[in-house]
Amino acid sequence: MRVVVIDVGNTSTGIALWANGKISRVSHINGGILREPDACSAAVRKAGAGGVDGAILGSVVPRVNTLWQWLVESALGHPLLLVSPTLPLDVTIDYPQPDKLGADRLADACGGVCRYGAPIIVADFGTALTFDCVTSDRRYIGGVIAPGLPLMVDYLEERTAQLPRLKLTGKCPAMGRSSMQAMRIGAQVGYRGIVREIVHYVRQSMNAPDARLIATGGYAGWALNGSGMDFVIDPTLTLFGLGRIFERTAQRNGNGGEARK
Repeated sequence: MRVVVIDVGNTSTGIALWANGKISRVSHINGGILREPDACSAAVRKAGAGGVDGAILGSVVPRVNTLWQWLVESALGHPLLLVSPTLPLDVTIDYPQPDKLGADRLADACGGVCRYGAPIIVADFGTALTFDCVTSDRRYIGGVIAPGLPLMVDYLEERTAQLPRLKLTGKCPAMGRSSMQAMRIGAQVGYRGIVREIVHYVRQSMNAPDARLIATGGYAGWALNGSGMDFVIDPTLTLFGLGRIFERTAQRNGNGGEARK
């Protein structure tokens, strides 16, 4: 099965080909369809080159979903499947309001248990930092949401008179001997503390001290570098999870191809 998978975040959109459980032809477009419609269209066509069985959208920006439906149907000739908790998933949703769950969190949970088993904690380092928890019997029970690194550095620049905007790259210095170095230590080392405390808290809450830790999202590698925490960093986890949701939906519908909601 070949599927175009689209992960729409608040600041960036990921587009790829999911083919028989493998992710390839990955594109990332900052700003997404509203700022870069031509780049999004080109990325969809690149992912779908050679023909696909359909496409799936995991979006946390509902106002752009109609645009994506039009773009995908124009580019690929397939309807676009929208992720929702009513679709067949690799986890059981044990959550008071499933309709409030972000599509990326559902994809992370499904992708996580398929690739790594359960219990599992998936940390997604994007505009927000989310932790999603799946028990040993594959129940999605919730998680944690914290401000992401981009929000931290944007806020420091916007709310201070003299601090610059920190680029989330580069090596963490031993001591901050400039404003930029001091901010880099605060962002990277301070963020490790946030992550470490949340992991400790949710492992205790789950009664799963050995729950496997998986990290994804654009800032995972930088944030966790030197942390000493036992995370597996998986940059394509969300995209993989989207493909898995499409596959399960197609199997439920008994067609092995297009997955219609």
